[in-house]
Amino acid sequence: AQVEASFLDFTNLQSMKQEMRSLGEQFDRKEQAEQLIANYDAKIAELKQRATGEAPTVMILMGVPGSYLVGTENSYIGDLVKQLGGLNLVKDSDVEYISANTEYLHQGNADIILRAAHGMPEEVIQMFDEEFKTNDIWKHFKAVQNERVYDLPEELFGTTGNMAVEEALEMLADMLYPN
Repeated sequence: AQVEASFLDFTNLQSMKQEMRSLGEQFDRKEQAEQLIANYDAKIAELKQRATGEAPTVMILMGVPGSYLVGTENSYIGDLVKQLGGLNLVKDSDVEYISANTEYLHQGNADIILRAAHGMPEEVIQMFDEEFKTNDIWKHFKAVQNERVYDLPEELFGTTGNMAVEEALEMLADMLYPN
């Protein structure tokens, strides 16, 4: 038997909300869909209250076994950072991830480094730890000096969105705006 499949676009919060809206209409769950969307919007508004002072600059590293890419504001995590008022190190990019060398990244010298692991999280976090220990350039990064390097749990911060948006936003707000 053939099963009809459709692709849901969860690449950022906006597209995620549109997909929820259309699923709500499709399955006669409009009210529930609107409630979910309202919850997300309320959560963002509430967390934005914490954003006092200058907006932090953020570098997102997406690790895969053996290497890493840099998340732009078009990536899912980049979008969450943007929603909370953070400034992505990589602007003016049409893609979600770019490859960049550490010299280029150091020029931006972000306040915060977010490390996300994709695929095999334990292996990737080990790779990041090793890279940050052995590659001398990292100790010159402001985020490293100020101990503002955070490992993001994969179940909350994947390459695309999931239903744990509120939890992810909460955790991110604590990293961007510690009390």
